[in-house]
Amino acid sequence: MRIALPVFAALLAAPFLASAPEHAQAQAKGQTYRCTGKDGKKYYGQAIPQACIGQPMELLNAQGMVVKRFDPQATAAERAQKEAEEAERKKREAVSKEEGRRNRALLATYTSEKDIEAARGRALKENEASVKDIEKRIALMNQKRAETQKEIAQAKEKSQPVGTLERTIANLDFDIKTAEDLRATKAREAAAINARYDDDVKRYRELTKGATK
Repeated sequence: MRIALPVFAALLAAPFLASAPEHAQAQAKGQTYRCTGKDGKKYYGQAIPQACIGQPMELLNAQGMVVKRFDPQATAAERAQKEAEEAERKKREAVSKEEGRRNRALLATYTSEKDIEAARGRALKENEASVKDIEKRIALMNQKRAETQKEIAQAKEKSQPVGTLERTIANLDFDIKTAEDLRATKAREAAAINARYDDDVKRYRELTKGATK
């Protein structure tokens, strides 16, 4: 069966407008498609006129009464809205699934709030130990820098070359700055540790508030 070009194009461009059986039925009943084209003119046809593709359209019966309306733009908007709603639903579902996983892991890890506080203490102690180690290295590098500065001063008094010593100072300055940045990062980590365990305590209370009743 050969389909007229305007009908075939319409089925490709706007499959939601009217199915092939609807076309055949419209032709059998003497029904007509009508639309206003982009040029402002009215178009009619038993097959969907080319100018009607993508435009709001009406199906008229043999008496010229409107029996059905098609609005591809509205349909596209509805489809886009449904897709957005589905994407949002999947996002909420993923968040809910992740929250459930975290809650199960929390209950499997701790048996009481004391366990959480003990874990907090260990994490903070480890962080504090890292900070002290960094500060110790900074102190040693500053000491080495001061000693090198003295060597530079002595070398200059004796008119000796100081290029190597000055490169040592530059390297020490870089290492000291790197260590100071790391120390600042560790300080921020301490705040993050407290925030994380505060959240664990809050969720644990919410998950177990009815367990002992």
